[in-house]
Amino acid sequence: MAIRVVFTLFLGFFCFLPELLAQTSLGFRGGVSSSQVSYRYRLGRPPVLTSGIQGTTFAFVLEHFGQKNAGLQLEFQKITLGYTQTDEGEAVNQSEWDYLKMPLLSNFYFGNKGRFHIKIGPHFGYLLDARDVRREFVGNETSLPTYGQAGDDPKRFMYGLNLGAGLSKLFGKSTLAGDVRFAYEFAGPESQDRIYDINSTTLEITLTYLFQIRKGKWQK
Repeated sequence: MAIRVVFTLFLGFFCFLPELLAQTSLGFRGGVSSSQVSYRYRLGRPPVLTSGIQGTTFAFVLEHFGQKNAGLQLEFQKITLGYTQTDEGEAVNQSEWDYLKMPLLSNFYFGNKGRFHIKIGPHFGYLLDARDVRREFVGNETSLPTYGQAGDDPKRFMYGLNLGAGLSKLFGKSTLAGDVRFAYEFAGPESQDRIYDINSTTLEITLTYLFQIRKGKWQK
C-alpha cells in the first residue's frame, strides 16, 4: 500500500502540475546487473572483496524535462544484490538480497536526434527479500554471516549514489536509450554488528524505452 501511495504522488508531481510546462515521458528500463560486496570484519582491518552476483534488473521510468537538454528521472527498480564467498576447500556461501530501488537522477543530454547522456544522483530503496542460496561452510569472524535465516533480521533500507552514461535515439515521441550505470551502496544489510562494515557496488547495462506523454514548452 505504501509503495502505491508513493508512486501515485510522484506520478502526480511529474505529470499534472500545470505551471511546470515541462516534457514528461514514461517507459521501462531492463537489462543485466552485476554486484560485488566489500566488507571489513573488524575496525582497522583491510577491506575484503567477495565474488559478485549476476542477474537481471527491471524498472518503471518517469523522465521529466524542464529544459531541452536537462531534467530529472525517477525509477522504480527491482534489483538483486549479494555476495558469493569461497573457502580454502572451494566450498561456497552465497546470499542474495532483492530490493525495490528508487534512483532520482539528474539527466544531461548532448545532441539532437542522436544524443549522448550523463545521469547522476542518489537512490533509496527497501529490502523485499533476503535468502541464503548456498551455505556449504561455516564461517568464522572473518567471513560474511547469513542473511536469510531466522533471527538474521537484515536492515530494510538502502541508500547510495549512481553515475551513468549512454546513447539515445529519438523516434518521434519515442526514445530508445542504451545505458551503462555504476552504483555505490552505502547501507549494507548487517544490523547485528556481526561485521564492522559492508558496502556493495553494482554495474548495470540496460536498454530504456520512453514514450512522451507531455510536450515541453520549447516544443509548442
